[in-house]
Parts: sequence; C-alpha cells; structure tokens
Amino acid sequence: MHNKQKSNHKKTRLEDPVTSVPAPQPLDLSLKNNLQEISNRVGKSSDVVFREFTNQSLSSLSLAFVFIDGLVNSETVNRAVLQPLMEHITLKSDSISVGEAFSLIKDQMLPVGGVNECKTIENMLGLLFEGYTLILLDGNREALAADTSGWEKRSINEPTSQGVIRGPKEGFTESLRTGTSMLRRRLKTSDLRIEEYKIGQRTQTGVALVYLDGIANEQVLAEIRRRLDSINTDSILESNYIEEFIQDSSLTPFPTIQNTERPDAMAGGILEGQIGILIDGTPFGLMAPSTFFNFFQSSEDYYQRYDISSFLRLIRYSAFFVSMLLPALYIATTTFHQEMLPTTLLISLAAQREGVPFPVLVEALLMELTFDVLREAGVRMPRTIGPAISIVGALVLGQSAVQAGIVSAAMVIVVSFTAICNFVIPSLAIANSIRLIRFVMMLVAAILGLFGIMSFLIVLLIHMAGLRSFGVPYLSPVAPMTPAYLKDIFIRVPLWDMKTRPKTNLGKETRRQASHQKPKPAEGKQKPQGDDPS
Repeated sequence: MHNKQKSNHKKTRLEDPVTSVPAPQPLDLSLKNNLQEISNRVGKSSDVVFREFTNQSLSSLSLAFVFIDGLVNSETVNRAVLQPLMEHITLKSDSISVGEAFSLIKDQMLPVGGVNECKTIENMLGLLFEGYTLILLDGNREALAADTSGWEKRSINEPTSQGVIRGPKEGFTESLRTGTSMLRRRLKTSDLRIEEYKIGQRTQTGVALVYLDGIANEQVLAEIRRRLDSINTDSILESNYIEEFIQDSSLTPFPTIQNTERPDAMAGGILEGQIGILIDGTPFGLMAPSTFFNFFQSSEDYYQRYDISSFLRLIRYSAFFVSMLLPALYIATTTFHQEMLPTTLLISLAAQREGVPFPVLVEALLMELTFDVLREAGVRMPRTIGPAISIVGALVLGQSAVQAGIVSAAMVIVVSFTAICNFVIPSLAIANSIRLIRFVMMLVAAILGLFGIMSFLIVLLIHMAGLRSFGVPYLSPVAPMTPAYLKDIFIRVPLWDMKTRPKTNLGKETRRQASHQKPKPAEGKQKPQGDDPS
C-alpha cells in the first residue's frame, strides 16, 4: 500500500504544470474572505497595498482598495480613487443597497479612463498586475478595477541596432502601449487593427497583432492567430520566444520572421501587407510573412534617391556572398586549385605560408574563432571600453600572430574583410546565419575544394526554395518568378513606378498608388522672372 501511494505521488509531480489550469474562483460575499484570498495568492508581498475603510455616505458600507506600489501612478490613485470614495457625500436621505452603491461608484465616482468589472479572483489579479486599483465592497460578488497604471518606463530613444543617416530617429520602447501609439501616429487610418493577446500563464505578457484591414492577407492572418492561440507556456520575456513558437521551420539557419525596433520600418511593412507583432517588455517587434529579400532592405532605402539606394542594395548582396564564400574560396584555391592563381600571387602566398605550422583550414578556423571571441567581448563589456578593446585586441592579436608565424598575413586580410562584409548586412538575424554557414562552407572547401563549395551552394539553394513563411515561398518573387514584382528586390525603382504592393503579401487591395505620377515639366515656356523692359 505504501509503495502504491508513493507511485501515485511521483505521477502527480510529473504532470505538466502549464496544461493543468485550475478553474476560475468566483468572488465571495465577504470582504475579509476576498482580501484574505488575494493576500494568500500574492504571498503577502510587501509591495501589495491593502486599505480598508467605511464610508458613512454609502450606508456605512465597508470598502477596500488593493493596488501594487510601483505599478500605479500614486497621484492618480489618490485623486481619482481614494479621494472621491473617502469624502463624505450626502447621496440620499434613505439608505441604499450594496448593488446600488456598486453602480454609483462605477458610473459616477471614478474619474478614470477605464473601469472594469471583475467576477473572479483570476480576472481581478490579472488586472492588479497590470497597474489597476481594485475596489471591493462587502456583500457584493463583483469588484471594480480602475485603470491607474503609471509605472516607470524608458523614454523614446534612437534605435541602437538599426541606425540610419537620414530618417526618423525614434525606436520602440519596452512599453506595448507606447509601441502601438507610435504606429497609430504613422498610420492614421480607420483600417488599422490592433488585437491583443495575453500569453504566458505566469508572465501574462501582452502581445499585440497589428495589421491593415483589407491589405493583410486573411489566410496569413488566420494562421498567425491560430499559432498564437496554440502557445501554451509559462513565460514570454522577449520577442524571440514568440518567434520560435510560431515560425514555420526551426531546422534552418535562415530566419523566416523579421525583427525590428524601428516604428517606421514596421509601418512600411504593414502598408505592404505584412503583419506586425509587438511584445510587451521588449523594443523588438516582429513582422511576418518575410522573404529572404526583405532582410536586405533598409528603411533608409526609401529616404534617399532610388539610384543611390539601388547601388547600396547591390553592395549588400555582394557583401552577403563575400562574407559567406571568401574564406572557403581561399581555402579551396590554396589547397586544391593553385593553378587558378597568377604566378606572382601564388609565389607571394607561398612565401607568406612558409613558416606557418598549421594547414589553411586550421589557420582560418583559428582566426575566425578569435574574431568572434573579440566581437562577443566587445558586446558584453561596458559600452565605454568595449569598442576600444575590440579594435585594439584585433590589431594587436593580428599583428602578433603574423610576426609569430602562427598565421599568414593573407589570412588576416581575408578574415578581416569577411567580418567587415558581415556588418554591411542590415539585418542581424541573417548576418548571424551567414556566420554559421561560413564554418560549414570552410570545412566542405577543405575536403572537396571548389566542387564541394558548388555542391553545398546547390543544396543550400534547394533548402531555401523549400522554406515557407506562413505559406509564402521564401525566395518569392524570384522563385516562383514574378517579373512584375521585382521592382523592389535587387534594386529599387522610383517610388512613382511602384504602383502595386508585393504579390507575396497581397490581401484585398493590391494597388498602392495611382498611375501616371512620373514628374513632368510644365507645358509651355515660362517667362523669366524680372522687370518688364517696356
């Protein structure tokens, strides 16, 4: 019997705490019982404030306030909640019931923007943790929650990861409501829709789905809603939590969902049919669906002339291939295909490698790992000394390694230029993907040479062609090819020539602007300004 009880106890401990959700508990008629239940739920935390009193004007009715210090605006609590209810107001000559007092407080005595009714303990605690002040009445099974939220939050600053020379200088903050208001300010249309979710049983993190009705694809929108509803976890602390739960494929180095901390970038994506996802507690929002070519587009592409933007975009694509292939090509050429090099260059490389004790692959891996360590150290160290350590460390280590004969000077040049090209790519997500692919490419090049590089590229291309982002082909509109929608892929045509939205994200409305908007000179000759000679 004892062994059987022990076995049952172990089975209970192994149950999933996330899926076993208790039934909501309704409020009790007794004010003391409700306050005791709240105190038990929050563990008698010191920042939870309880205040009980009796108002003679409300037939000597017993009331209580509950709020969390630090999540509320103290001035709002005192002015809009405590003062109106604690002042002596002659209401009627005769007494009133608890129900009438509840309606009177809700409709006439709370000068705040939002007042919610709560019938369960769970609903009441959820609002309490969002900065609401709870108002409980003795003898009533309902409570009121007044919106008095006003916690400290970071001011709007310039984005740190996606800087531009010309364009807006403000980025999202950790406040969800600040993020939605920044999008509202840019998209002043009644078609803008904002749907909010609470995800995470312990964190109850606010997640906002932002899109334009009539432009966003309804099937994609329904799929995103389904995936958000299916998330069953105890915590959501950053946007990557949501990204990993809703992305199409996790067995790929390529990101299928964009992240951005720029409101203008998200507004531009929403206007093209993408769906924005904002998460409370992080300045990074998500945009879906996203194709491979979206990660090479920068907000600044649309803030300067189209010819300059096209030139810079081509540089980004070139930097992508250089960052991925340059070390592998160097390894393959110097190891297997020396005949492809000019004689002078071959003699120079051979002279540099004369005293190097390692094979080219080991030399490249050593330099790549060293540079990654320096870059990670620069990010983690204090901001005032991080860049200095990275620059000085790279110069000192590189020069010392060459003089000591551990690596050749050509390898230092190859690795340095590869790292610089990696920084050219505007999306950190795709840049990190290239870092992983580069190591695999180097190993393949050291084993099979150029044949291995070409074979790996073909496999990589097939893999990318099979990826989907919420049903949208990852390489569209190139594969499948749609020539009419290539105006903003490799280059950017003038804005007046981009009449329709990208086909990959189309909803009901496809046309972006009217036709025939190319600037033309005025007809007829204009007379020069000046005095009339007559």
